[in-house]
Amino acid sequence: MYPSAVRAAASIAAQGIFLGWGPFTVQLGNFLVIVAMVVLFVAALFLPFPGGRGRK
Repeated sequence: MYPSAVRAAASIAAQGIFLGWGPFTVQLGNFLVIVAMVVLFVAALFLPFPGGRGRK
């Protein structure tokens, strides 16, 4: 039972699109999540905080 579970896990891990750049490899889905997080972080830095400008 154990070798078949290893084969099943390996086949699941082998599916998908992987992006590689030198020694760095990432799956496409994970890369898209990372890019979305970075975009939201940068947007949070530059967008004004609601209601913050009226206070003194």
